Amino acid sequence: MKFTLEDLKSHPNKLAPFYSDFNVSERLLLTGHSHQAWPNVAKEGMEEAWQDAANLVDNKWGRAMEMADEVRQGYAHLLDDEDGYIALGSNTHELIIRLLSALPLREKPKLITTNGEFHTIRRQFSRLAEEGIEVLRVDASPVEDVAEKIIKEIDDKTAAVFVSSVFFETGLINPGIKAIAEACISKGVELLVDAYHSLNVVPFSIKDLGLQQAFVTGGGYKYCQLGEGNCFLRFPKTFKNKPVITGWFSEFSLLAEKLNTRVPYGQGADLFAGSTYDPVSHYRAAHVFRFFMEHNLTPGFLRDVSQHQTAMLIREFDKLDLPADIIAPDRSVSHSQRAGFVVFKTPMASEIHQLLADAGVLTDARGSSLRFGPAPYLSDQQLADSIEILGRVVKKMD
Repeated sequence: MKFTLEDLKSHPNKLAPFYSDFNVSERLLLTGHSHQAWPNVAKEGMEEAWQDAANLVDNKWGRAMEMADEVRQGYAHLLDDEDGYIALGSNTHELIIRLLSALPLREKPKLITTNGEFHTIRRQFSRLAEEGIEVLRVDASPVEDVAEKIIKEIDDKTAAVFVSSVFFETGLINPGIKAIAEACISKGVELLVDAYHSLNVVPFSIKDLGLQQAFVTGGGYKYCQLGEGNCFLRFPKTFKNKPVITGWFSEFSLLAEKLNTRVPYGQGADLFAGSTYDPVSHYRAAHVFRFFMEHNLTPGFLRDVSQHQTAMLIREFDKLDLPADIIAPDRSVSHSQRAGFVVFKTPMASEIHQLLADAGVLTDARGSSLRFGPAPYLSDQQLADSIEILGRVVKKMD
């Protein structure tokens, strides 16, 4: 079945029945930028994992590896990538740690990033700085200047640049990824792009962005609807260094061979492989990837849905005529700059977030940012109802 934008605008939303276990048609779930509902087929994947474990016992790992390969293919499709390898991990932190351990930090002890990165990079880099690694953070605002700031700081001491394609706090698309990639290539510096807040809501192309020589990380907890345990690290085939933090799955294909005294590494994606994991996540992800393909829920179509929904949220908000010093979106941001959610700036973000939750509208608050993240299974009526409730909550607080 192929859906149209009109199908998803209608009430009830025609995609919603495929998410009936999450009861999305009766709930105002506006945390789509953080955690989207899973389609019902995700449960079928989990049940298949149970049956394979019960029937095959320890021989289940052959089937698990097939599912892992299907997940890799799903991510490669979303990344528009034919040239790289994709390693899988339970979370982006473990994958980034392996990458950090493969960098020549003794010779080049400098890392460049921004102050707008997700907590994985923010916290880990702060700890590395405490141990003497030079961590330089450029300001992620204004977003148009990020590339220029990063490129200016790259020098002979720089081992790598770590930057987002969409900044998780503001929801703004980083327009300078291609320029940063070109600068890193010319100066022999590794680049990692965090694409978590792009995948399945803003089309992301390795080819178009010139990222063939770059690392890309992300996962399925958000817009991909894969649930936990489904993260990836895409890396170039030309990468020659070996991670110090390495799991025994990296030598899994070599166990039958006689190993020499040096630690061996497998080929391809096995270079950054980890260790024993719960394969249920990959069964679930494989079924969800199939669901998206079957119903033609492509990144381009989902971008159209998201742009319609975020624009509608702002239009409905403007009808409330609330004081701008109390709550307002960033008026300096063009609609095309937004990724998958809308940020309303308010000094009462936490309080409003809680009152909205009490009224049945689930949102997200970070500091002075109240974030509304729609999802393709929500109807226009549900979005309008959510904003109407926001208006009632704010007016009661005034």
